[in-house]
Amino acid sequence: MMMALLLKLGLRFDRQTTGLFESIIKAQQKIAGGDFHIRMDKNTEQLGAFGELVESVNDMALELSKIEKMRQEFISNASHEIQSPLTSIRGFAQALRNSKLSNETRSHYLSIIETESMRLSRLSDNLLKLASLEADTMKFEPAVYRLDKQIRRIILACEPHWSEKNITMDISLEAVKIKADEDMMSQVWINLLQNSIKFTPEGGSVSVRVQQHDTTIVFQIADTGSGIAEEDQRLIFERFFKADPLCAPSLQGSGLGLSIVKKLWKCIAGQ
Repeated sequence: MMMALLLKLGLRFDRQTTGLFESIIKAQQKIAGGDFHIRMDKNTEQLGAFGELVESVNDMALELSKIEKMRQEFISNASHEIQSPLTSIRGFAQALRNSKLSNETRSHYLSIIETESMRLSRLSDNLLKLASLEADTMKFEPAVYRLDKQIRRIILACEPHWSEKNITMDISLEAVKIKADEDMMSQVWINLLQNSIKFTPEGGSVSVRVQQHDTTIVFQIADTGSGIAEEDQRLIFERFFKADPLCAPSLQGSGLGLSIVKKLWKCIAGQ
């Protein structure tokens, strides 16, 4: 009689185990098929040792759903950003067909087409950089070099941008050495500096500081622009995020520059 009872309990356990395995497999198959909304019931008392496995399946589905949402938002935002300059280029190219346009108007339209094509080119470059960073396909070649000399070269290279707006550059660079990928770091400084120059008004100033405190090197950039709203500060490094366009409607970029800075900075474990 004891043997029969044990056999009955064993069969019941096997059925429960098999049922749980089948449920987990079905859930994983749905996730593999793109259904990231699937959630397994983890409150049942019958889970036993399978509770942790069920919870991990649910966690995986949740994380994948977040990634999918980010992917869809990225595609939507990228499509919008690409469509905007293309619409301008197409519209002004069609307007140029009008033979009655004055030379001044024609030159103005051509200038807009050139500006929009450059914006499209920058957007394409930034998208490729971001994709490369997220795929971890960029090659890093760290070497020791003088950071202050690098910053000074970049400031001089950006002179056409800040001199055109009569911006005063206040520079204080301590002679410091770092070990990093110099080309990668150039992208960081260029993005930060150009962003600061862009949002600094005519006749304003931009200050750039490099200081060493023991084993820590501090890079600081500040400007006399309108600043960033407190509620936007935690979002400025997110892809395609743009601060309130009412503050500077003519200065809106693609919203990718600072997200590239964030990715590059993570690669070198900076803060």
